[in-house]
Amino acid sequence: MRPVFLVEPFGYPRPFAALLGTGPDMAPDPATLPGHAIGADATGLRLGPARRAGAEAPGWILNPTEAERARIAFWMTAIGAKPLVAKARRADGVGEVVDTFLPPPGVATLDWRREDWTAEWCATLAEAIEEILRHLGLVDPDHVGELLLGVGYRALARARGAADATPSRLRSGLAAAGDVEPLRLDLPYANYFCVEEHHLRHRRFDGAMSAPILRAAFTSGDAVTVLPFDPRTGCILLIEQFRAGPLARRDPRPWCLETVAGRCDPRENPEATARREAREEAGLEIGRVEQVARYYPSPGVMSEYITAFVAEADLSGAGGRHGLASEDEDIRALVVPLDEALAAIASGEINNSPLLITLLWLEKHRARLSAAWG
Repeated sequence: MRPVFLVEPFGYPRPFAALLGTGPDMAPDPATLPGHAIGADATGLRLGPARRAGAEAPGWILNPTEAERARIAFWMTAIGAKPLVAKARRADGVGEVVDTFLPPPGVATLDWRREDWTAEWCATLAEAIEEILRHLGLVDPDHVGELLLGVGYRALARARGAADATPSRLRSGLAAAGDVEPLRLDLPYANYFCVEEHHLRHRRFDGAMSAPILRAAFTSGDAVTVLPFDPRTGCILLIEQFRAGPLARRDPRPWCLETVAGRCDPRENPEATARREAREEAGLEIGRVEQVARYYPSPGVMSEYITAFVAEADLSGAGGRHGLASEDEDIRALVVPLDEALAAIASGEINNSPLLITLLWLEKHRARLSAAWG
C-alpha cells in the first residue's frame, strides 16, 4: 500500500499518538507536499493540506499498519476530508506517491502557522481526535462528522481544564495525577452533549485507595455568561428562552430568565465568546467587561465550567427577539432595573445559578462599576 502524508501538526507528539493509537512501529519521515499549504477552519479541527500554487505544505510520510490506516481514515471522515493521491517530496528531494486527505473546499480558509500552534490548540486537536476515535467501529463513518461540533466544545474544555492551576490553600492537596486511577471510560451517549461513565478508584482522605466505583458525568464544554449593565440607568438586560432541563423536571413554566450565555468555540477566548453571544442573543455590542467568577455550576454531575462576566452596555432601545435560526434559538431580551431583578431572586422567579451568582455580585459592585463606567 502507498505511504500516507500527514501535514505537520499531526506529527506533534499528542496529536500523533491520538491519531495512531499506540503509535506506529516506525518514526515518520519529514516531507513536503508541493502545490499545497496547511489550512485550517476557524475551530482549528478541520486541518490539512489546501491547494495553493507555489506553496509547499510541511509534513510527514509514514507507513501505517492496517489498523492505524483505519484510524486515520475515520478521523479524516469526521472532518469531511477527502482522499487524494499526490506526490510528496522527502527531505532528500526524492519524490514519492502518497495517500493524503484534503479538507472540504472553502473550509480550511485560515493558514496554519507554527507561531499560532499554542499548547491549547495542539491539546484541543489531540483531545478531539481521541474522542472521535473512541467511536471507531461503533458509529457509521458517514455519520461520525455529526459529532464534531459537540466534540470540539468538549475537547477545548478538557484542554483548558488540564492547564488550570486551581489554588489549593484550603483543599487537601489531592490531585488527579497520582490520586485517581482510571480503570475504564464508557460513552453510552454522545452527540452535541455527552455522557461519560468513569470506572475508577481514587484516594480517600484516610490515605487508602477506594474500591472500584462508577461515576457518570454530563459533559458539554466550557461556557461563558455575560450580564449587560447600563451604568447610566442602573438597568440590566436579561434573556428568556425555553429550557429542556426544567421541562424534564415537570416544571410547569420551562421558560427561564437568564444571562446571555454560550459555549466557547475552539480557538476562542472567553471574552470573545461573551462579545459574540451578546450580538447573537441580544443584538448588543458590549463595551468594557469585568470577570465575576469562574466555577462549576454542578460538579457532582456536570463537567461544565463557566466564566461569568458583567459588561458595560448602552441599553437604550435594547430588547426584542433574537437568536440564531441555525440553532433553533427563540430568545426574548428584556431590560429591567437591577433592583427589580434582585426582587425576582427573592420571589423565586429567577431560579438558575449563573444569573443568581452574577446578580448578587453586581449588587455588591454596582456603585463601583457605575463610577468607573458611568
